[in-house]
Amino acid sequence: MKGKIGKNLRNPFYLSNSFIMLMFFMGWGIWWSFFQIWLTNKLGFSGAQVGTIYSFDSAITLILMLIYGMIQDKLGIKRKLLIFCAVLEMCLGPFFTWIYAPMLHHHFMVGAVVGSLYLSLAFLAASPTFEALVERMSRRYDFLYGQARAWGSFGYAIAALAAGYLFTISPYIVFWLSSAFAFVLLLVLLFVHPENNQKYVQEYKYSGKVIDDEETIPSLRDIFKVFKLPALWEIIIFIILSGSFYTVFDQQMFPQFFTKFFATPALGEQAYGVLNSIEVFLESIMMALIPLLMKKIGVRKTLLIGVCVMVVRIGGCGLVTNPLGISCIKLLHAPETAIFALAMFRYITLHFDTRISATVYMVGSNIAGQIGQIVFSTPLGMLHDKIGYQSTFIVIAGIVVVAGIYALIFLKKDNQDVNGQPLTDEG
Repeated sequence: MKGKIGKNLRNPFYLSNSFIMLMFFMGWGIWWSFFQIWLTNKLGFSGAQVGTIYSFDSAITLILMLIYGMIQDKLGIKRKLLIFCAVLEMCLGPFFTWIYAPMLHHHFMVGAVVGSLYLSLAFLAASPTFEALVERMSRRYDFLYGQARAWGSFGYAIAALAAGYLFTISPYIVFWLSSAFAFVLLLVLLFVHPENNQKYVQEYKYSGKVIDDEETIPSLRDIFKVFKLPALWEIIIFIILSGSFYTVFDQQMFPQFFTKFFATPALGEQAYGVLNSIEVFLESIMMALIPLLMKKIGVRKTLLIGVCVMVVRIGGCGLVTNPLGISCIKLLHAPETAIFALAMFRYITLHFDTRISATVYMVGSNIAGQIGQIVFSTPLGMLHDKIGYQSTFIVIAGIVVVAGIYALIFLKKDNQDVNGQPLTDEG
Protein backbone atom coordinates (compact mmCIF):
# COMPACT_ATOMS: atom_id res chain seq x y z
CA MET A 1 0.00 0.00 0.00
CA LYS A 2 2.75 2.39 -0.99
CA GLY A 3 2.11 5.93 -2.10
CA LYS A 4 -1.20 6.12 -0.24
CA ILE A 5 -1.07 9.76 0.75
CA GLY A 6 -1.29 11.07 -2.81
CA LYS A 7 -3.64 8.31 -3.89
CA ASN A 8 -6.13 9.24 -1.16
CA LEU A 9 -6.94 12.50 -2.92
CA ARG A 10 -8.11 10.56 -5.97
CA ASN A 11 -9.90 7.87 -4.00
CA PRO A 12 -13.71 8.43 -3.96
CA PHE A 13 -14.01 6.18 -0.90
CA TYR A 14 -11.54 8.32 1.02
CA LEU A 15 -13.26 11.52 -0.08
CA SER A 16 -16.79 10.39 0.81
CA ASN A 17 -15.80 8.90 4.17
CA SER A 18 -13.70 11.95 5.05
CA PHE A 19 -16.71 14.16 4.39
CA ILE A 20 -18.86 11.91 6.58
CA MET A 21 -16.30 12.32 9.38
CA LEU A 22 -16.19 16.08 8.79
CA MET A 23 -19.96 16.58 9.02
CA PHE A 24 -20.53 14.23 11.95
CA PHE A 25 -17.86 15.85 14.09
CA MET A 26 -18.96 19.37 13.14
CA GLY A 27 -22.49 18.49 14.24
CA TRP A 28 -21.20 16.98 17.47
CA GLY A 29 -18.40 19.41 18.31
CA ILE A 30 -20.42 22.61 17.95
CA TRP A 31 -22.46 21.76 21.06
CA TRP A 32 -20.52 19.02 22.89
CA SER A 33 -17.49 21.25 23.47
CA PHE A 34 -19.71 23.65 25.47
CA PHE A 35 -22.10 21.15 27.05
CA GLN A 36 -20.56 21.35 30.54
CA ILE A 37 -20.41 25.15 30.42
CA TRP A 38 -24.09 25.21 29.40
CA LEU A 39 -25.03 22.97 32.32
CA THR A 40 -23.03 24.97 34.89
CA ASN A 41 -22.84 28.61 33.74
CA LYS A 42 -26.18 28.80 31.90
CA LEU A 43 -28.42 26.31 33.74
CA GLY A 44 -26.70 26.64 37.14
CA PHE A 45 -26.16 23.00 38.09
CA SER A 46 -23.56 21.91 40.66
CA GLY A 47 -20.56 19.67 40.06
CA ALA A 48 -22.39 16.72 41.62
CA GLN A 49 -25.46 17.28 39.41
CA VAL A 50 -23.30 17.55 36.29
CA GLY A 51 -21.53 14.35 37.37
CA THR A 52 -24.92 12.65 37.65
CA ILE A 53 -25.85 13.72 34.10
CA TYR A 54 -22.56 12.41 32.74
CA SER A 55 -23.00 9.16 34.68
CA PHE A 56 -26.39 8.61 33.08
CA ASP A 57 -24.87 9.45 29.69
CA SER A 58 -22.21 6.83 30.25
CA ALA A 59 -24.53 4.12 31.57
CA ILE A 60 -26.92 4.34 28.62
CA THR A 61 -24.12 4.76 26.10
CA LEU A 62 -22.43 1.65 27.49
CA ILE A 63 -25.44 -0.51 26.60
CA LEU A 64 -26.04 1.15 23.24
CA MET A 65 -22.42 0.84 22.15
CA LEU A 66 -22.59 -2.91 22.52
CA ILE A 67 -25.84 -3.01 20.54
CA TYR A 68 -24.51 -0.63 17.88
CA GLY A 69 -21.24 -2.58 17.59
CA MET A 70 -23.01 -5.90 17.03
CA ILE A 71 -25.44 -4.36 14.55
CA GLN A 72 -22.66 -2.70 12.55
CA ASP A 73 -20.59 -5.90 12.46
CA LYS A 74 -23.64 -7.67 11.02
CA LEU A 75 -24.25 -4.84 8.53
CA GLY A 76 -20.63 -4.80 7.33
CA ILE A 77 -20.24 -1.61 5.29
CA LYS A 78 -23.95 -0.81 5.01
CA ARG A 79 -24.96 2.61 6.36
CA LYS A 80 -28.42 1.89 7.74
CA LEU A 81 -27.40 2.41 11.36
CA LEU A 82 -25.54 5.63 10.53
CA ILE A 83 -28.61 6.96 8.72
CA PHE A 84 -30.74 6.24 11.79
CA CYS A 85 -28.25 8.16 13.95
CA ALA A 86 -28.16 11.11 11.53
CA VAL A 87 -31.95 11.42 11.63
CA LEU A 88 -31.83 11.59 15.43
CA GLU A 89 -29.00 14.15 15.29
CA MET A 90 -31.22 16.46 13.23
CA CYS A 91 -33.54 16.68 16.26
CA LEU A 92 -30.93 18.19 18.61
CA GLY A 93 -32.05 21.82 18.22
CA PRO A 94 -35.73 21.16 18.99
CA PHE A 95 -34.88 18.69 21.75
CA PHE A 96 -32.52 20.99 23.67
CA THR A 97 -34.78 24.02 23.21
CA TRP A 98 -38.20 22.66 24.08
CA ILE A 99 -37.67 19.42 26.00
CA TYR A 100 -34.26 18.92 27.63
CA ALA A 101 -33.61 22.27 29.39
CA PRO A 102 -37.17 22.66 30.80
CA MET A 103 -37.22 19.04 31.95
CA LEU A 104 -33.87 19.34 33.75
CA HIS A 105 -35.15 22.38 35.67
CA HIS A 106 -38.53 20.94 36.66
CA HIS A 107 -37.79 17.20 36.96
CA PHE A 108 -34.01 16.85 37.14
CA MET A 109 -33.69 13.06 37.37
CA VAL A 110 -36.27 12.44 34.65
CA GLY A 111 -34.59 15.03 32.43
CA ALA A 112 -31.16 13.49 33.06
CA VAL A 113 -32.40 10.02 32.00
CA VAL A 114 -34.37 11.21 28.97
CA GLY A 115 -31.55 13.47 27.83
CA SER A 116 -28.95 10.77 28.23
CA LEU A 117 -31.06 8.32 26.23
CA TYR A 118 -31.34 10.77 23.35
CA LEU A 119 -27.71 11.93 23.42
CA SER A 120 -26.46 8.34 23.58
CA LEU A 121 -28.62 7.20 20.67
CA ALA A 122 -27.77 10.19 18.49
CA PHE A 123 -24.16 11.05 19.33
CA LEU A 124 -22.29 9.30 22.14
CA ALA A 125 -22.80 5.72 20.91
CA ALA A 126 -22.91 6.89 17.30
CA SER A 127 -19.39 8.37 17.33
CA PRO A 128 -17.46 5.07 17.59
CA THR A 129 -19.94 3.52 15.16
CA PHE A 130 -19.06 6.09 12.51
CA GLU A 131 -15.36 5.59 13.27
CA ALA A 132 -15.63 1.79 13.09
CA LEU A 133 -17.34 1.89 9.69
CA VAL A 134 -14.84 4.36 8.22
CA GLU A 135 -11.94 2.28 9.56
CA ARG A 136 -13.46 -0.81 7.95
CA MET A 137 -13.89 1.06 4.66
CA SER A 138 -10.25 2.16 4.82
CA ARG A 139 -9.07 -1.44 4.96
CA ARG A 140 -11.46 -2.50 2.23
CA TYR A 141 -10.82 0.35 -0.21
CA ASP A 142 -7.16 1.12 0.44
CA PHE A 143 -6.97 4.53 2.12
CA LEU A 144 -5.41 5.73 5.36
CA TYR A 145 -7.97 5.72 8.17
CA GLY A 146 -5.96 8.26 10.17
CA GLN A 147 -6.17 10.79 7.36
CA ALA A 148 -9.92 10.30 6.99
CA ARG A 149 -10.41 10.60 10.77
CA ALA A 150 -8.30 13.78 10.73
CA TRP A 151 -11.11 15.49 8.82
CA GLY A 152 -13.36 14.73 11.79
CA SER A 153 -10.96 16.55 14.10
CA PHE A 154 -10.73 19.41 11.60
CA GLY A 155 -14.53 19.71 11.53
CA TYR A 156 -14.71 19.60 15.32
CA ALA A 157 -12.14 22.40 15.49
CA ILE A 158 -14.03 24.64 13.08
CA ALA A 159 -17.29 24.03 14.95
CA ALA A 160 -15.72 24.68 18.37
CA LEU A 161 -14.18 27.93 17.16
CA ALA A 162 -17.53 29.16 15.84
CA ALA A 163 -19.31 27.97 18.98
CA GLY A 164 -16.96 30.03 21.18
CA TYR A 165 -18.50 33.19 19.74
CA LEU A 166 -22.03 32.01 18.98
CA PHE A 167 -22.47 30.47 22.44
CA THR A 168 -22.04 33.88 24.11
CA ILE A 169 -24.91 35.20 21.99
CA SER A 170 -27.18 32.23 22.67
CA PRO A 171 -26.42 28.55 23.33
CA TYR A 172 -29.45 27.62 21.27
CA ILE A 173 -27.80 28.91 18.09
CA VAL A 174 -25.19 26.15 18.35
CA PHE A 175 -27.85 23.53 19.04
CA TRP A 176 -29.79 24.42 15.88
CA LEU A 177 -26.60 24.58 13.82
CA SER A 178 -25.89 21.03 14.93
CA SER A 179 -29.24 20.01 13.45
CA ALA A 180 -28.30 21.72 10.17
CA PHE A 181 -24.96 19.87 9.96
CA ALA A 182 -26.80 16.61 10.64
CA PHE A 183 -29.12 17.29 7.69
CA VAL A 184 -26.11 17.63 5.35
CA LEU A 185 -24.66 14.44 6.83
CA LEU A 186 -27.90 12.60 6.17
CA LEU A 187 -27.89 13.66 2.51
CA VAL A 188 -24.35 12.31 2.06
CA LEU A 189 -25.22 9.02 3.75
CA LEU A 190 -28.29 8.59 1.56
CA PHE A 191 -26.97 9.63 -1.84
CA VAL A 192 -23.15 9.30 -2.00
CA HIS A 193 -22.26 5.62 -2.50
CA PRO A 194 -19.01 5.00 -4.42
CA GLU A 195 -19.24 1.31 -3.42
CA ASN A 196 -22.14 0.99 -5.86
CA ASN A 197 -19.85 1.94 -8.76
CA GLN A 198 -18.11 -1.22 -9.98
CA LYS A 199 -15.36 0.76 -11.69
CA TYR A 200 -14.41 2.36 -8.39
CA VAL A 201 -14.67 -0.95 -6.54
CA GLN A 202 -12.36 -2.73 -8.98
CA GLU A 203 -9.83 0.09 -8.95
CA TYR A 204 -9.62 0.75 -5.21
CA LYS A 205 -10.52 -2.49 -3.44
CA TYR A 206 -7.53 -3.60 -1.40
CA SER A 207 -6.04 -6.93 -2.46
CA GLY A 208 -4.21 -7.76 0.80
CA LYS A 209 -4.67 -10.87 2.86
CA VAL A 210 -6.85 -9.57 5.71
CA ILE A 211 -10.17 -8.05 4.70
CA ASP A 212 -13.69 -8.52 6.07
CA ASP A 213 -15.52 -9.45 2.88
CA GLU A 214 -19.32 -9.62 2.70
CA GLU A 215 -19.25 -13.42 2.69
CA THR A 216 -17.36 -13.53 5.98
CA ILE A 217 -19.80 -11.48 8.06
CA PRO A 218 -19.54 -12.85 11.62
CA SER A 219 -22.36 -14.75 13.28
CA LEU A 220 -23.81 -13.69 16.63
CA ARG A 221 -21.95 -16.63 18.12
CA ASP A 222 -18.66 -15.23 16.77
CA ILE A 223 -19.49 -11.82 18.25
CA PHE A 224 -20.41 -13.12 21.71
CA LYS A 225 -17.20 -15.17 21.82
CA VAL A 226 -15.43 -11.83 22.14
CA PHE A 227 -16.37 -11.71 25.83
CA LYS A 228 -14.46 -14.93 26.54
CA LEU A 229 -11.17 -13.46 25.37
CA PRO A 230 -8.78 -12.49 28.20
CA ALA A 231 -7.14 -9.95 25.87
CA LEU A 232 -10.42 -8.02 25.68
CA TRP A 233 -10.66 -7.71 29.45
CA GLU A 234 -7.06 -6.51 29.57
CA ILE A 235 -8.03 -3.66 27.24
CA ILE A 236 -11.16 -2.90 29.28
CA ILE A 237 -9.19 -2.45 32.52
CA PHE A 238 -6.63 -0.26 30.75
CA ILE A 239 -9.27 2.05 29.25
CA ILE A 240 -11.25 2.30 32.51
CA LEU A 241 -8.12 3.66 34.20
CA SER A 242 -7.13 5.98 31.33
CA GLY A 243 -9.49 6.69 28.43
CA SER A 244 -12.40 7.27 30.84
CA PHE A 245 -10.97 10.67 31.68
CA TYR A 246 -11.63 12.11 28.23
CA THR A 247 -15.15 12.85 29.41
CA VAL A 248 -14.57 13.10 33.18
CA PHE A 249 -11.69 15.57 32.88
CA ASP A 250 -11.98 17.16 29.44
CA GLN A 251 -15.75 17.55 29.22
CA GLN A 252 -17.10 17.39 32.76
CA MET A 253 -14.49 19.58 34.49
CA PHE A 254 -11.99 21.44 32.33
CA PRO A 255 -14.30 23.87 30.43
CA GLN A 256 -15.67 25.68 33.49
CA PHE A 257 -12.28 25.42 35.25
CA PHE A 258 -10.66 27.29 32.36
CA THR A 259 -13.33 30.00 32.09
CA LYS A 260 -12.84 30.95 35.77
CA PHE A 261 -9.46 32.50 34.91
CA PHE A 262 -11.18 35.33 32.99
CA ALA A 263 -12.92 38.49 34.10
CA THR A 264 -16.34 37.54 32.74
CA PRO A 265 -17.96 34.24 31.73
CA ALA A 266 -18.35 35.53 28.15
CA LEU A 267 -14.62 36.22 27.81
CA GLY A 268 -13.84 32.82 29.27
CA GLU A 269 -16.21 31.06 26.90
CA GLN A 270 -14.71 32.80 23.87
CA ALA A 271 -11.16 32.02 25.03
CA TYR A 272 -12.13 28.38 25.62
CA GLY A 273 -13.63 28.16 22.13
CA VAL A 274 -10.39 29.49 20.58
CA LEU A 275 -8.20 27.21 22.72
CA ASN A 276 -10.35 24.18 21.98
CA SER A 277 -10.21 24.94 18.26
CA ILE A 278 -6.42 25.30 18.22
CA GLU A 279 -6.11 22.02 20.10
CA VAL A 280 -8.40 20.15 17.73
CA PHE A 281 -6.68 21.65 14.66
CA LEU A 282 -3.44 20.23 16.08
CA GLU A 283 -5.28 16.97 16.70
CA SER A 284 -6.18 16.74 13.01
CA ILE A 285 -2.48 17.12 12.14
CA MET A 286 -1.55 14.48 14.71
CA MET A 287 -4.11 12.10 13.19
CA ALA A 288 -1.98 12.13 10.04
CA LEU A 289 1.33 11.81 11.92
CA ILE A 290 0.53 9.13 14.52
CA PRO A 291 0.34 6.33 11.88
CA LEU A 292 3.94 7.21 10.97
CA LEU A 293 4.92 7.03 14.65
CA MET A 294 3.24 3.63 15.00
CA LYS A 295 5.09 2.39 11.95
CA LYS A 296 8.38 3.64 13.41
CA ILE A 297 8.16 2.43 17.02
CA GLY A 298 5.16 0.07 17.05
CA VAL A 299 1.59 0.15 18.36
CA ARG A 300 2.22 -0.83 21.99
CA LYS A 301 4.95 1.75 22.53
CA THR A 302 2.75 4.43 20.96
CA LEU A 303 -0.03 3.63 23.44
CA LEU A 304 2.45 3.87 26.33
CA ILE A 305 3.54 7.30 25.09
CA GLY A 306 -0.14 8.32 25.05
CA VAL A 307 -0.49 7.42 28.73
CA CYS A 308 2.60 9.48 29.63
CA VAL A 309 1.18 12.48 27.77
CA MET A 310 -2.12 12.10 29.63
CA VAL A 311 -0.37 12.10 33.02
CA VAL A 312 1.61 15.24 32.17
CA ARG A 313 -1.45 17.03 30.78
CA ILE A 314 -3.91 16.31 33.60
CA GLY A 315 -1.30 16.60 36.38
CA GLY A 316 0.03 19.81 34.84
CA CYS A 317 -3.42 21.41 34.97
CA GLY A 318 -3.44 20.62 38.68
CA LEU A 319 -0.14 22.43 39.24
CA VAL A 320 -0.11 25.43 36.88
CA THR A 321 -2.04 28.48 38.09
CA ASN A 322 -2.18 30.85 35.10
CA PRO A 323 -4.29 30.67 31.91
CA LEU A 324 -1.30 30.79 29.52
CA GLY A 325 0.40 27.82 31.15
CA ILE A 326 -2.83 25.84 31.33
CA SER A 327 -3.52 26.64 27.65
CA CYS A 328 -0.12 25.27 26.64
CA ILE A 329 -0.68 22.11 28.67
CA LYS A 330 -4.18 21.68 27.21
CA LEU A 331 -2.64 21.47 23.72
CA LEU A 332 -1.06 18.14 24.74
CA HIS A 333 -4.56 16.78 24.32
CA ALA A 334 -3.93 16.78 20.55
CA PRO A 335 -1.32 14.00 20.39
CA GLU A 336 -3.01 12.14 23.26
CA THR A 337 -6.38 11.96 21.49
CA ALA A 338 -4.83 10.90 18.20
CA ILE A 339 -2.84 8.17 19.93
CA PHE A 340 -5.81 6.73 21.81
CA ALA A 341 -8.06 6.89 18.73
CA LEU A 342 -5.64 5.42 16.18
CA ALA A 343 -3.26 3.26 18.20
CA MET A 344 -6.07 1.58 20.12
CA PHE A 345 -7.92 0.84 16.88
CA ARG A 346 -4.72 -0.57 15.36
CA TYR A 347 -4.04 -2.60 18.51
CA ILE A 348 -7.48 -4.19 18.11
CA THR A 349 -7.15 -4.95 14.38
CA LEU A 350 -3.67 -6.35 15.08
CA HIS A 351 -4.61 -8.75 17.87
CA PHE A 352 -8.26 -9.57 17.09
CA ASP A 353 -10.24 -10.98 14.14
CA THR A 354 -10.96 -7.94 11.93
CA ARG A 355 -14.49 -9.19 11.16
CA ILE A 356 -15.50 -8.32 14.72
CA SER A 357 -13.41 -5.16 14.99
CA ALA A 358 -16.45 -2.91 15.51
CA THR A 359 -17.68 -4.99 18.44
CA VAL A 360 -14.21 -5.24 20.02
CA TYR A 361 -13.65 -1.50 19.56
CA MET A 362 -17.04 -0.71 21.11
CA VAL A 363 -16.55 -3.05 24.05
CA GLY A 364 -12.81 -2.81 24.62
CA SER A 365 -12.36 0.90 24.06
CA ASN A 366 -15.61 2.82 24.17
CA ILE A 367 -17.81 0.76 26.48
CA ALA A 368 -14.89 0.41 28.88
CA GLY A 369 -14.57 4.20 28.81
CA GLN A 370 -18.25 4.52 29.65
CA ILE A 371 -17.86 2.12 32.59
CA GLY A 372 -15.01 4.26 33.86
CA GLN A 373 -17.14 7.38 33.52
CA ILE A 374 -19.96 5.75 35.48
CA VAL A 375 -17.50 4.81 38.21
CA PHE A 376 -15.65 8.14 38.34
CA SER A 377 -18.04 10.92 37.19
CA THR A 378 -20.19 11.47 40.27
CA PRO A 379 -17.48 10.76 42.92
CA LEU A 380 -15.01 13.07 41.20
CA GLY A 381 -17.74 15.68 40.76
CA MET A 382 -18.40 15.52 44.51
CA LEU A 383 -14.64 15.61 45.20
CA HIS A 384 -14.39 18.76 43.06
CA ASP A 385 -17.18 20.40 45.09
CA LYS A 386 -15.14 19.72 48.28
CA ILE A 387 -11.48 20.27 47.31
CA GLY A 388 -11.63 22.22 44.04
CA TYR A 389 -10.62 21.50 40.48
CA GLN A 390 -6.83 21.43 40.72
CA SER A 391 -6.57 19.02 43.65
CA THR A 392 -9.04 16.75 41.85
CA PHE A 393 -6.83 16.85 38.74
CA ILE A 394 -3.88 15.58 40.78
CA VAL A 395 -6.02 12.64 41.95
CA ILE A 396 -6.97 11.84 38.33
CA ALA A 397 -3.34 11.99 37.21
CA GLY A 398 -2.48 9.48 39.94
CA ILE A 399 -5.08 7.06 38.59
CA VAL A 400 -3.63 7.38 35.08
CA VAL A 401 -0.16 6.58 36.46
CA VAL A 402 -1.63 3.27 37.66
CA ALA A 403 -3.01 2.73 34.13
CA GLY A 404 0.47 3.25 32.69
CA ILE A 405 2.02 0.65 35.01
CA TYR A 406 -0.78 -1.77 34.14
CA ALA A 407 -0.28 -1.20 30.38
CA LEU A 408 3.44 -1.79 30.66
CA ILE A 409 2.72 -5.20 32.18
CA PHE A 410 -0.37 -6.42 30.31
CA LEU A 411 -0.61 -4.84 26.84
CA LYS A 412 0.58 -7.30 24.17
CA LYS A 413 3.70 -6.70 22.13
CA ASP A 414 3.17 -6.17 18.41
CA ASN A 415 4.51 -9.61 17.49
CA GLN A 416 2.51 -11.43 20.16
CA ASP A 417 -0.85 -13.15 19.40
CA VAL A 418 -1.33 -11.54 15.98
CA ASN A 419 -4.86 -12.72 15.15
CA GLY A 420 -5.81 -9.83 12.87
CA GLN A 421 -4.07 -7.74 10.24
CA PRO A 422 -0.26 -7.87 10.74
CA LEU A 423 1.80 -4.69 10.71
CA THR A 424 3.84 -6.15 7.84
CA ASP A 425 0.68 -6.20 5.72
CA GLU A 426 0.68 -2.39 5.56
CA GLY A 427 3.58 -2.16 3.11
